[in-house]
Amino acid sequence: MKKMMLVWALMLTVGISSSFAKFTETVSQQVINAFKKDFTSAQDVSWEQGKTFAKATFKMNDQVMFAFYTNDGELAAVTRNIVSAQLPINLQSTLKKNYGQYWISDLFEMAANNSTTYYTTLEGEDYRLILKSNGSTGWEVFKKEKIKE
Repeated sequence: MKKMMLVWALMLTVGISSSFAKFTETVSQQVINAFKKDFTSAQDVSWEQGKTFAKATFKMNDQVMFAFYTNDGELAAVTRNIVSAQLPINLQSTLKKNYGQYWISDLFEMAANNSTTYYTTLEGEDYRLILKSNGSTGWEVFKKEKIKE
């Protein structure tokens, strides 16, 4: 659970792509070997190394995906960007009902520890919200920030 929370913090607080903008070292062969075992049909793989996680960006089944590995080669999470129509129906309707005044600027699915969680960034007139799904029935506010004027 501690590792999954660290992945969430990396992806959401700093941003998925910007959190790996500065490389500290190259990706270890142990991580690369684990990835090749986990994703045998992956194509167009590129790597970025952060302080505590390595991130693989790759294509599989014509979809861009991201795999996050601990530095010792353990798969921490797999994410992919999705459109709102790919959300479970309950999450779609709850989002529309409770947050209809916002627009979706980011939406992704994260698979970790044999469960799937959805995160969405919503933009409004005054606030930006990051919501995390709680199961397949609803949303909780993960982060709320005032939009600077």
